[in-house]
Amino acid sequence: MEELVEAMKLRDEKGFTTVGVVVALLVTLALVFSAAQVYRVQSASAEVQEVADVAALAAEGEVADFLWVVHKADAVVLSMTLLAIALFALGVVALCLPVADSLAPKLLEYAQKVLQARNAFAERAAEGLTKLQEALPFLAAAKAAACARANDGVGSAEASYVAVALLVPAKGEPIEVPTAEGVEGFGKDVVDQSEEIKRKAAEAEEAAKEANEAKERGFQADCGANPAYCQYERAIQLAGLPEGSNPLYHAVDAWSFSVALERARAYYAARLAQEAPQEAGVKEQARSALRKRFYAYAVQELAGGYVHDSGEEFSARFPELFRNTDQMRATPLYGEAAYPVTSGEGGQVMHAWPGCPKAAGASRYGSVAELDAGGFSTCGACEFTVSSLGNVAAASTSIENGFEHHYRKVAEAAADYARARAVCDERKRAVKGQVSPLLDTASDLMRRLGNARIEAKPPGRNGAIALVANVQPTAADAGFESSFVRGGQALGTRAAVAGATLLADERHRGSELMASWADGLGQGPGALAGAAALAVNAWTWLLRAYGDGQEALVGAIREGLDGMPLLSACGLGSWAADALTGAMETAGLQPAELDVLKPVAVNTAHVAGAADDGIAVRYAAVQQRARSASTSSCDLFVGIVDGMEREAYDAIEEAGEGLVVAELEFPVGGFKVPIRLTLPPAVKDAANGLVEDAAEALRGLYGSIVGLRAWQ
Repeated sequence: MEELVEAMKLRDEKGFTTVGVVVALLVTLALVFSAAQVYRVQSASAEVQEVADVAALAAEGEVADFLWVVHKADAVVLSMTLLAIALFALGVVALCLPVADSLAPKLLEYAQKVLQARNAFAERAAEGLTKLQEALPFLAAAKAAACARANDGVGSAEASYVAVALLVPAKGEPIEVPTAEGVEGFGKDVVDQSEEIKRKAAEAEEAAKEANEAKERGFQADCGANPAYCQYERAIQLAGLPEGSNPLYHAVDAWSFSVALERARAYYAARLAQEAPQEAGVKEQARSALRKRFYAYAVQELAGGYVHDSGEEFSARFPELFRNTDQMRATPLYGEAAYPVTSGEGGQVMHAWPGCPKAAGASRYGSVAELDAGGFSTCGACEFTVSSLGNVAAASTSIENGFEHHYRKVAEAAADYARARAVCDERKRAVKGQVSPLLDTASDLMRRLGNARIEAKPPGRNGAIALVANVQPTAADAGFESSFVRGGQALGTRAAVAGATLLADERHRGSELMASWADGLGQGPGALAGAAALAVNAWTWLLRAYGDGQEALVGAIREGLDGMPLLSACGLGSWAADALTGAMETAGLQPAELDVLKPVAVNTAHVAGAADDGIAVRYAAVQQRARSASTSSCDLFVGIVDGMEREAYDAIEEAGEGLVVAELEFPVGGFKVPIRLTLPPAVKDAANGLVEDAAEALRGLYGSIVGLRAWQ
């Protein structure tokens, strides 16, 4: 032992001793364990900051959910407004259709019901959103308190968290739901004019049917009946007309009366050029000469014919070719001095043409009118009489194998078509004159009301501040006992504040979420058809218009038009559909700003500085005093918690599966669409005392530290 003591006294030349080594080791161990304990204490205390951050994010998340509910309510209000206008406008289009008696009244009825449902929903939505906005501070505080409580027992040390959240600003601005101003008046105008529009459209349709029937008759007489007798077939057989002058049409829609007129012109020109006696006798030569005069007359007459069709108006002139003596007397041929007159013992004789063997030495030329007046003897060679010329086309006009027979049918059909078209065009102009202003009004309403949206500025739009405390005392050396660190001490109450605000989440598109929500809403019970299906389908399209704007609006109109039988004889349905689509394309509906908002953590100073209401100002002032060390940190909690509790609301009585803001009773299809804010279970199950208990616990922190009780 003595040797050991002596050995311990040994030292080297630098003063190092064994005792010094031992002391150094003990000091090092003490510092290591102390530093580790300090780290453990700080880590345990830092956990409350993490919970505060989560609580602030949870509180601000309620604001984000509220804004999404506002978007849904706004989408329903807007889509129902647009749907009422669209159904009135589609009703106007339906009035132009032959089925107006069944479709148009239903569309107008549904439009009025949709407008009534829209107004009722808008009233409930305004009330529901206002109440929800007033309850939002409580919801946010309850969410933060529930979130903090969920972290009890989590972490490296025992924990019992209490939390209260403050929304900045603490109060929102009044919520106003846009009115459907002008839609009711527009609907009244449509209903008031509906009978007159329907009557005129029906008259136009009837006249159009008559016109189409006349055109079909003209088409068949010209070339539609081929290979049976018709102008086309006769022109080939009698004149050998080539295809370029004698086209064949297979459908009446591609054919026009001008085709028949041009074919007749080409035919008579060819017959005039080709005409020759069919045999050598004088009588046949006389008939050939008279046929040539008839063909020349036809060529001249048809040169003055015309067909004008602008789409809006139709006019035509098919010159009438005589088929008997009476009709011939009304033509220029009757008074034309073209026939040689000879004189002899028997008196004057008029001949059919200068080539008559007995016409040699004719002293003058006379007319058929002179011959008809009497005083002439009949030529024994050509046997020319008044009826010789008058009946030159009688046979070919009366029987189907004559070209003139079919020409006469075309001319009669053209006259009937012109009369019917005149009535149809006049009625169409009248209908368009009434319908166009109505569709323009629909477009103006879409433009004005389609860009009027619900604007919400709720509590917490600038952010949220959460105050969180861990009130569970914990032994400072729990789980880390050591003789190097003094035991028996306890970690006291740990508290923290945190802030959060809303930023757009670029990873998600609000329009896609809105479209996803809208899918299936229009699937009412039972199969829908006719006007009901049209109304529901249009509404689902218009819900998408909230996020997609103009493109979806036009799509909704086209969807509605696709469900209507637009084809009609007069074409008013197609015209009205095109006019409505064109009017909607100029509405300029802008999509709503549908950024998906997410809460993010920020410095509480930024949140408090973003508003000038009482809570934010008090928080900023207390925070500033705390920084200047003019008051204890507990005053930060006590001064603000008192204001927080006063801003929180006492109860939410209708939690259930969520807070129903408003419910739309869709008037077609028998289904309902609730607009609700879904509450997380932690909030839904929380009693009214959740926030009050948290506020009381936070106020009590002051007494736990300095031995004084905070004011109540």
